[in-house]
Amino acid sequence: MTRIAAVHGVLPPHRHPQRAITDMVARHCLPAGADRRVLDRLHEGARVGARHTALPLDRYGELDGFGAANDAFIAGAVELGAEAVTGALREAGLSPRDVDLLIFTSVTGIAAPSVDARLVGRLGLRPDVRRLPVFGLGCVAGAAGIARLHDYLLGRPDDVAVLLSVELCSLTFQRAEAAPSQLVATALFGDGAAAVVACGARRGVRADGGSGGGPTVVASRSRLYPDTERLLGWDITGSGFRVVLDPAVPEVVRKNLAAEVDGFLTDHGLGRRDVTAWVSHAGGPKVLDAVAEALDLPEGALAVSRRSLAEVGNLSSASVLHVLRDTLAAAPPPGTAGVLLAMGPGFCTELVLLRW
Repeated sequence: MTRIAAVHGVLPPHRHPQRAITDMVARHCLPAGADRRVLDRLHEGARVGARHTALPLDRYGELDGFGAANDAFIAGAVELGAEAVTGALREAGLSPRDVDLLIFTSVTGIAAPSVDARLVGRLGLRPDVRRLPVFGLGCVAGAAGIARLHDYLLGRPDDVAVLLSVELCSLTFQRAEAAPSQLVATALFGDGAAAVVACGARRGVRADGGSGGGPTVVASRSRLYPDTERLLGWDITGSGFRVVLDPAVPEVVRKNLAAEVDGFLTDHGLGRRDVTAWVSHAGGPKVLDAVAEALDLPEGALAVSRRSLAEVGNLSSASVLHVLRDTLAAAPPPGTAGVLLAMGPGFCTELVLLRW
């Protein structure tokens, strides 16, 4: 089985209370003198206390188009990505030259050469390292990325694979845009990165002699729901990424998630009561409520996800990886099952079964 040897999350240096971000959005999105009560209500209802941004808040008004924002994305993604991968390898007791596969995912910027390519020389990865840049999975990519690491390592059990997620959501901010979906997005999304180091079944021992103490990946499941393409994603415009965020997302979760999870667990001889850790993407308060209701989870089952949302906001694909890191720190009982889950554009769900 694949073993998760380390998960390392990082955040940009600029941290702001939610109120400061609300004020910035009001200055740049609302017409002069406009009533801001709806904006204030949306930001207060997001249950986000603070967020990190790639740039100081006063820099966002200076970005004069998609090109400038994307240049900032590339620079920020390389810096945060290097920090995340370096930290994860250090925690796993491995060196950059041990890495056989690097998957990079983001939905908040684009680059060619891709960010992973720009990191190879900087980090000292081998020139023959396999690379796979992924764009478009959005919030689900943290879970899907771990699943794809597992798929790769099943066929190459001596290898080490790394997943890197960098999401600089603040750089997709659309000035002079006051649509409800835009205002909700400005209330929820923050910037951050995370890296996961995974080892194949025959490479589950650290280079320094210690053990990769994380959980094993047992299996994964992907599900794409028909006729839901306009629920979540981007419209690509001249000014960059314009968010598509349908308020029906929580209801789709309520309608579909229980059957998906139950079928997945049943295939492995398990039920919901056998799961000791629910590692859920911190999509927003309504999505987390929908997950809890759909699965009839006990009080506090999503406490780690709710705390992550409050402390740093929704980090898109990096969110579930930060939640996984924090869950590992809580040390679930050995031998028990965990479910890592996320939803994203498509609309889709990704489930990963873990064994602690």
